[in-house]
Amino acid sequence: MSIEKETESRVRSSAYPIEVDNKDSYRELNEYGLPDKLRVTRHIVIKKTEILAAQYDSWYYRIILLFAAFVCGYGYGLDGNIRYIYTTYATSSYSEHSLLSTISVINSVIGAASQLVYARLSDTFGRLSLFITAIVFYAVGTIIQSQAYDVQRYAAGAVFYNIGYVGVILVLLLILSDFSSLRWRLLYTIVPTWPFIINTWISGNITSVANPRDNWSWDIGMWAFIFPLSCIPLIACMLHMRIKARKTPEWIALKEEKSFFQTNGIWDTLVELFWKLDVVGVLLLVATLGCILVPLTLAGGYNSQWNNSHIIGPFVLGFVLVPILMYWEIRWARDPLVPYGLVKDRGVWSAMAISFLNYFIFSLAAGYLYSILIIAVDQSVKSATRISSLSSFVSVVWSPIFSLFITRQKKLKPYIVMGCAMWMVGIGLLYHYRGGSYARSGIIAAVCVWGAGSTMWTYPVNISVQSATSHENLATVTALNYTLYRIGGAVGAAVSGAIWTQTLYKQLLKRLGDAELATLAYGSPFEFILTYTWGTPQREAVVSAYRHVQRYETIVALVFCAPLVIFALCLRDPDLTDDIAHSGLEKGEYIVKGESDPIFDWFSSKWSRLREREEN
Repeated sequence: MSIEKETESRVRSSAYPIEVDNKDSYRELNEYGLPDKLRVTRHIVIKKTEILAAQYDSWYYRIILLFAAFVCGYGYGLDGNIRYIYTTYATSSYSEHSLLSTISVINSVIGAASQLVYARLSDTFGRLSLFITAIVFYAVGTIIQSQAYDVQRYAAGAVFYNIGYVGVILVLLLILSDFSSLRWRLLYTIVPTWPFIINTWISGNITSVANPRDNWSWDIGMWAFIFPLSCIPLIACMLHMRIKARKTPEWIALKEEKSFFQTNGIWDTLVELFWKLDVVGVLLLVATLGCILVPLTLAGGYNSQWNNSHIIGPFVLGFVLVPILMYWEIRWARDPLVPYGLVKDRGVWSAMAISFLNYFIFSLAAGYLYSILIIAVDQSVKSATRISSLSSFVSVVWSPIFSLFITRQKKLKPYIVMGCAMWMVGIGLLYHYRGGSYARSGIIAAVCVWGAGSTMWTYPVNISVQSATSHENLATVTALNYTLYRIGGAVGAAVSGAIWTQTLYKQLLKRLGDAELATLAYGSPFEFILTYTWGTPQREAVVSAYRHVQRYETIVALVFCAPLVIFALCLRDPDLTDDIAHSGLEKGEYIVKGESDPIFDWFSSKWSRLREREEN
């Protein structure tokens, strides 16, 4: 079947009725019975995307595209590997080291909201336009962070940086998904992670030579031009595809179809985008999460601040905004942030829950891992950086072997369940080895198990839900997963920060017996260890305090590993085919439900028998 015929058949099989309109050639209704005026535009963009993908159908073009994705992944991967370390030194230089979790919460909340917007815009304006927009935000945020002289300005830069960062990752993932079948999807989407094989070992050398204790500002600022340079090969590939596609009859035929903007003008388009992006819902989501989670990371410290109005006020406001957000989404939003037709199926909501727990558990168990390695395990900057990145290294080394193995398999679910179980083992090891000179080997073993398990379920969860829906909903389900992933990170960072700020200073004061020393160790730990070296009584007291606090962090993470496995068992298990997405959905269907799922069927039969026994 030709590209044109295939895309036309997808348009005809849309699950939505068509309504004639005076301004547009046709207007369709969404699942809530409201006009979806931008659906025609999205059809055009998706058809163009499929035509563009056809231009790089040859094996050598695919290799060039994957190499370009590798270079792009190398840029943001190396930056991400070391930027959180620079953030540690930046907050310490402001004497606000404990606000590390606050920065993480802000990053995750902004990232969650941004991904929903990027996904909806990518099907309206195309992948390339959104990719370039994300690069601009990335560079602007990096510049602001590098020039920040207090934690407030640094957090403002983090907002812009994360809007760009999550946009680059999401759009790159969508581009690679457009060019790969379900059977090969895992291999394509993990290519941008392969630079971690190199980055894990050189990141320690870079941070050691860069001397972030004194030069963190320049160390961050240089990425404002290094990362955009790494994106040039991918942009060149996309432009080359467009040049080739313009000569095809399918592309020429698309010129006769007019987008909503061409038919109605800029004002009507902006109004429609306001409703399509659910701007009010996004703002309410950001405000709700920010007001609830940020105070959790700020209320502790030298003195408890839960009696202060600037902590209580936003915290209460956040809970007040929850019913307002729900009311808006149910009664007024034309396109709610969470499409009910998709989310009500267990194949989607279980994947979203897994994505939430992914970053939630990670933020709890590893949120302060670098600081623990430096302060409580006596590791050098180079060693701590490498160990912190080791889980990614193991994951990436294992990923090519695992992804090639999956191309010969029909099912993903058994491996997802196995990977989630391995995470529980890794967290258990982190609980046991959480400080002291003997902990180094145990932490290394823990993050290695963690990394191997990550390969088997973090990316496969996205492939699982993509394989159960159509190409038109591919960006939506992908964004929902990554949005819950970011929200999980925000909640995890908030809980981790709350545990850290509410308990660490008290433990330091208890063990050191000196308020001035406890204040220095709490606010500027990297300066503290320069004076109180390994083996001194003061350092041993700090190590003991860190072990005490990390115990609570890992216990909470370990508890939530149980529902992680349960949700993995609830996933659907559609076959991996040679299609871009599932093409056999009937009208009104969003998720394929007819395919076999041996794991769920086995547990379902056991549950049914148990209920029958109870009734009898």
